[in-house]
Amino acid sequence: NGTEDAFHEDARVLMCSTFQHPYYPYCGADSSNEHILNVPLPALTDSRGFRAAIERVWMPALDAFKPQAVFVSAGFDAHREDPLAYLNLEDEDYAWVTERIREVADAHAGGGIVSTLEGGYNINALGRCVVEHLKVLSR
Repeated sequence: NGTEDAFHEDARVLMCSTFQHPYYPYCGADSSNEHILNVPLPALTDSRGFRAAIERVWMPALDAFKPQAVFVSAGFDAHREDPLAYLNLEDEDYAWVTERIREVADAHAGGGIVSTLEGGYNINALGRCVVEHLKVLSR
């Protein structure tokens, strides 16, 4: 929510996110801005649903936007083992989405990616997913 609030009025920034919806109060799927692409996912969304949403919404928008830099708020709480939400992503999904983000950065931003850890509350799943994320970033 903080990232969306910070850039809500700044069309120089394209923000793409996924999250379980409905879940948190006062968190809506509609940002009312073309440059903020919220992709709400229903509870129990799995790899197939997550990947389809990324391909359908994020990728065309990112390629059209041609970002000069890519910043990632890497949240891992959509993992099936995480106790916070009710999404069913696997370790491999995080490697896959990182690869897709890397492709955008390579094509438009000279490979520049800054990634910060945002969330993940099952320490075992978090550790594995961060490793997958970092493996793709370090290639």
